[in-house]
Amino acid sequence: MIRILALMMLPVAANAQVAQGSANADFTPAFEEQTRAPALPDTDVSVAVFAEGLDAPWGIAPLGNGQFLVSEKPGSMRLINADGSVSAPLSGVPEVAAQGQGGLLDVAASPDFAQDRTIFWTYSKSVRGGLVTAAARGTLGADGVISDATDIFVQDNPARNGRHFGSRILPMADGTVWITTGDRGAGDSGTLVQDAETTHGKIIRLNVDGSVPADNPFVGRAGNDQVWSLGHRNVQGAAIGPGGLWTVEHGPRGGDELNRPQAGLNYGWPVVSYGINYRGSDVGEGTARAPEFEEPVYYWDPVIAPGGMMFYDGPYAAWQGDLLIASLNPGALVRLKIQDGRVIGEERMLTDVGRIRDVEVLDDGAVLLLLDAGEILRVTPN
Repeated sequence: MIRILALMMLPVAANAQVAQGSANADFTPAFEEQTRAPALPDTDVSVAVFAEGLDAPWGIAPLGNGQFLVSEKPGSMRLINADGSVSAPLSGVPEVAAQGQGGLLDVAASPDFAQDRTIFWTYSKSVRGGLVTAAARGTLGADGVISDATDIFVQDNPARNGRHFGSRILPMADGTVWITTGDRGAGDSGTLVQDAETTHGKIIRLNVDGSVPADNPFVGRAGNDQVWSLGHRNVQGAAIGPGGLWTVEHGPRGGDELNRPQAGLNYGWPVVSYGINYRGSDVGEGTARAPEFEEPVYYWDPVIAPGGMMFYDGPYAAWQGDLLIASLNPGALVRLKIQDGRVIGEERMLTDVGRIRDVEVLDDGAVLLLLDAGEILRVTPN
């Protein structure tokens, strides 16, 4: 099944920036290397097709023993075996509202999957009044049947459009789960993202049964007690790294952001942004920052349209601790080197393989890339 592709290696001038074109906005970053960090030396990697024939895959999760669970946006889940073979669609997946950017989105396995067989997923759900982002859990039987499917989160304030659902889901060993949402396409005129009572444009933190952890920031004070942080546009990447949770979100025309969301803090959308609207007008009042909002750790202009991401913890020393991010547009695997909470270098690899939706680091140091086109690539640093 595995088909070998090309080797990728190009020279890079020291301290040059990654080639990315002109910025859409003329904002000055708040601190050095908040954007356009120096280019890292390009990595020599080998690339092979691990699996193919998927239908708009969105999320991938390891299950152990070389097996993976993959979600397909139209509404199916499949198993990928260690030899790259792809199962038939699994039964027991509840109905999803596959409209626009919506559908069956992220998928994750319990940290104790080998014992409890629990899986989690996010999806767009049709409710009275429109569509919302929802998260669910269920049990994956050894026979490939999903049972006991139960929603643990259903977003409030439905919208009729099919845009900006988020969303990633990260179950944690402490029994909590992170869920990311989007602004549901409201743009810079939307007010719900800045309203702590709603779940639009938020990082959500729950217990795995859907109850609210007692230490969430809005428990006992004004705001929705499911909310961890607010002011996010469309968060489609999340990973655990130094200091806890890191996320990446889509900006408008420019202004994709890397953040470390902290309890109860506000990240500014749609009042401030390092980008501009698609039509060329200012976002909000045309400012990139304000004292009441948190600065992104890093931003991109022009955008990379980030998908899933993961910190590298494999044996390849040059990547140790680096952040790997899937890029949908222009399409690439983006590597960031981070030191003391700041980005100090960037590399872009595989710029010719198309839209990369998700990233999974394997125990042997290889990286699986989930492509919108229906393939999974296995990338190995040489």
